[in-house]
Amino acid sequence: MGERLLKLKSSDGKEFEVPESVAKMSVTIRNLQEDLGDDVEDTPIPVPNVNSTILQKVIQFCTEHKDDPPLSEEQELERRNEEITGWDADFVKVDQNTLFDMILAANFLDIKPMLDLTCKSVANMIRGKSPEDIRKHFGIKNDFTPEEEDQIRRENEWCEDRP
Repeated sequence: MGERLLKLKSSDGKEFEVPESVAKMSVTIRNLQEDLGDDVEDTPIPVPNVNSTILQKVIQFCTEHKDDPPLSEEQELERRNEEITGWDADFVKVDQNTLFDMILAANFLDIKPMLDLTCKSVANMIRGKSPEDIRKHFGIKNDFTPEEEDQIRRENEWCEDRP
């Protein structure tokens, strides 16, 4: 007999049957499964904050990475400076709204490797950009007065890249 399957139910009511090892990449689902006990095979585990499109992306990520060994703190720090490549690079090539929904889902479901990857993708989008470029890229309205902007610039001068 194969691996036990768990049913996950998205916020829009769609159910997904997922191998237990895939579902357990989520600390949230792991905890819910422990709370439900033996009823878990019959009862779909609700994932109320995640729609079916995003849950499908979460399942894709967890399926791809379920056998990855846990990283040490040192390895995690090293990985932060590495470029996103291969399968992961393709995975985060989505529109901005989908990427933000993936971040929210990874956070809600407590899937640290997915949260790290999706946040790193956003960080790469803004790296080297001015505050004005970042506002333009993400459609953020500037609600600071010129005086407030000058004050913030002066207070944060220490972190500016100066030649």
